[in-house]
Amino acid sequence: MILEIDNIELSFNNKKILRGVYVKAESGKVTGILGRNGAGKTSLLNILFGSLKPKYKSIRIDGKFIKTPLFKSNQVAYLPQHRLLSKSIKIYSCFKLFNVDWETFIETFVHFKPLKNHSTSELSGGERRLLETYLILNTDKNTILLDEPFSNLAPLYVSKIKEIIQKRKNHKIILLTDHYYDEIVSLSDELYFLKNGCSKLIDNIQDLEDEGYLPTNFQQK
Repeated sequence: MILEIDNIELSFNNKKILRGVYVKAESGKVTGILGRNGAGKTSLLNILFGSLKPKYKSIRIDGKFIKTPLFKSNQVAYLPQHRLLSKSIKIYSCFKLFNVDWETFIETFVHFKPLKNHSTSELSGGERRLLETYLILNTDKNTILLDEPFSNLAPLYVSKIKEIIQKRKNHKIILLTDHYYDEIVSLSDELYFLKNGCSKLIDNIQDLEDEGYLPTNFQQK
């Protein structure tokens, strides 16, 4: 399965945010998007999901033009930057809501076992983000959009989430962005860089160093 987005034109207050963007993501690969603050990474994911309407866009799945917002297809799951889960919902109820297995989760994240009947408001910011990311990755949707999945996560949790992403990519399209650029670089099979409203396919780390985005002699994990 191949997802493509291009011919995007998006402006806010007469300032062009996106123009001439092309991104291709496909199952079997993790596709990462990097760019400085304000480059339009979150806007691009919102356009893909269908919650933000640009002036122009072209979205295709396996070459077929998609006219309706992707979220209406019930085939896409989106982790936004902002809080996803209600403060009042019980943790176990989240698993029922997303139709994700609780027992499998606590096999990997044992720390959560005694928290089953707690509300998400009792979690730390990192714990909540871990929970949200795990639920999105384990839905039955075939397209996964992740915006800042590693935000506030402890290093051990980052490693475990990256392992899950690597497993899930075999059967899903996974498109993600994060300000933890080293995690995106190490995880992505395809990498795009947004600058001045346009996208550039990154062939190697030197490209990002030449753009002044990564420090010289950046060591990839």
